[in-house]
Amino acid sequence: MANDVIPEQRREPPEIGLVLKAAVEAARDVFSPPLRRVLWRSLGLTLLLLLAIGTGLAQLIRWLSEQWVWLANYPLVGTLAVVLAGVGVFVGLVFLIPPVSAIVASYFLDDVAEIVERRCDPYGTPGKAMPVGQALLAGLRFAAISAGVNLLALMLLLVPVVNLFAFLGANAYLFGREYFELAATRYLPVAEAKELRRRHSGTVLLGGLVTALVVMVPVVNLVTPLFGAALMVRIHKAVARGAAARG
Repeated sequence: MANDVIPEQRREPPEIGLVLKAAVEAARDVFSPPLRRVLWRSLGLTLLLLLAIGTGLAQLIRWLSEQWVWLANYPLVGTLAVVLAGVGVFVGLVFLIPPVSAIVASYFLDDVAEIVERRCDPYGTPGKAMPVGQALLAGLRFAAISAGVNLLALMLLLVPVVNLFAFLGANAYLFGREYFELAATRYLPVAEAKELRRRHSGTVLLGGLVTALVVMVPVVNLVTPLFGAALMVRIHKAVARGAAARG
C-alpha cells in the first residue's frame, strides 16, 4: 500500500491510548467466531510443540539418571535430583513459550492478519501474504533469538526483581519488534517495515510489553501467538493510517 511507505523521520512519542485500545480489540479478535478455528489450530500446535520438547527433556533426564549409577546407593539424593529436574523442566517450558510462540505465530500470522484487517479496516487494501518458507524462516530466526534471550533471563531466575524485569524487558522488545515487522511486511518491503517500526518504537515496545504480560499468565499464555499477531496488525494499521494522514 503506497500510503504506508514513509521516509526515515524522527521518532514518534509512545501512544498509550492506541496500544490499550488495540489490546482490548485484539483480545476480542482472538475469541471471535471468525478466529475460532485458527485459535484451536494454534493451541493444538503450541501444545504439541511444548509436549514434544517436554518429552525430549524428560527422556534426557532419564538417560542422565541412568548414567549416574552411584545414585542407586543414595535413594534420597536420587529422588531429590529427579524432583529438581522435573521442576527444572517445567520452568524451562515456561521460558520456552516465547520462542515456541514465535514459530506458531509465523505459521498462522497471515490467517490472523487477513481476518483482523477485515475487522479493523474493511475497505482498505488487503495485505500480501509472505511466502510460507519466508514466514517460517522469520519465525525460526525469531525463535532462536528469543530462546537465547530467555536463556539469559532464566540464568537470572534466582535474582529477585531483576529476573522479572529481565524477562519482561527482553520479551517486550522481541515481541514488539518481530510481531510488528511480520504485520508490516504484508504491506511494505522489509527495510521500510523496519524503519516504520523504529519511528514508532515506543508504541511498538508498549505493544510488546502487553504481549509479554500475557505470556506470564498461565493457560492464557497459550493464545499469545494469536493475540500478539492481532495486536500488532491493529497497531500497524493505526500508525500507518496516521503516517498517511500526516502526508
